[in-house]
Amino acid sequence: MDMRQHEHTQSGPHGPHEHQDHGHQHHEGTTSWSMAAQATLHCLTGCAIGEVVGMAIGTALAWHNVPTMILAIVLAFAFGYSLTMRGVLRAGLDVRSALRVALAADTVSITIMELADNATIVVFPGAMDATLPDVLFWLSLALSFVVAFLVTTPVNKWMIGRGKGHAVVHQYH
Repeated sequence: MDMRQHEHTQSGPHGPHEHQDHGHQHHEGTTSWSMAAQATLHCLTGCAIGEVVGMAIGTALAWHNVPTMILAIVLAFAFGYSLTMRGVLRAGLDVRSALRVALAADTVSITIMELADNATIVVFPGAMDATLPDVLFWLSLALSFVVAFLVTTPVNKWMIGRGKGHAVVHQYH
């Protein structure tokens, strides 16, 4: 550790995590698949809640596919960001700062996840016409989450390794 880093770890209201480059220095080359998978699962949790709620509402109201999908995507982002914000608000950040952290941490991950899971639903035969009581609805949704996880985890690994994405949240855990 060089002297500047050492001095930094000894000062600042938030300890060693206060330094802007810390995430990049800490994660570069050391990001494990486990860390990336955990970040992806965190993101997937919010996305899944939003997707299920949105699809359930749209399906229960007999909406057409496009408005149902739009609602599910909007709710996936809302729940994804809110789960991250909940954690960083508990760490003492104000709402505006917590929102900035959530946007930086989750936007790319949620976007890729939503593209992957919605594309899976679209190409899964019959999934777009399945309703809540249909096994096909739940099977295609579960498969779409698996695909989203598999596609998004390497992206999260790459981003965390560069101090971006979910890496910006680690200092608040």
